[in-house]
Amino acid sequence: MSNYVVAMEAAWLVRDVENSDDAIGVAVSEAGKRLNDKDLDYVEVEAGVTSCPACAEPLDAAFLAAETALVGLVLELTIFNADSEEHASRIAKSEVGGALRDVPLKVIEVVEEPEDD
Repeated sequence: MSNYVVAMEAAWLVRDVENSDDAIGVAVSEAGKRLNDKDLDYVEVEAGVTSCPACAEPLDAAFLAAETALVGLVLELTIFNADSEEHASRIAKSEVGGALRDVPLKVIEVVEEPEDD
């Protein structure tokens, strides 16, 4: 059994914001609060990054229209003693999905941690 770091992408909807920086701050704060309320304070929450289709420059993953934003978040956690990458992915989605009901989640990366000697 191995330990895996699992990164997931989440789509977070934020209402009544005037700019993308505010939307990102609200999304990170709300997600963190919901995770902490379920004792999942070990899940790291960050704003996602996407690239510009024209110039490939990195951009914050936030789309704002009519004072409503869709913010892409990256959630990362370590899963201990999983049988495989797929097993670690299922565990991570189950843990985080239970706290963030109705929030779309997608596993974007699974990395096996090196074993300690």
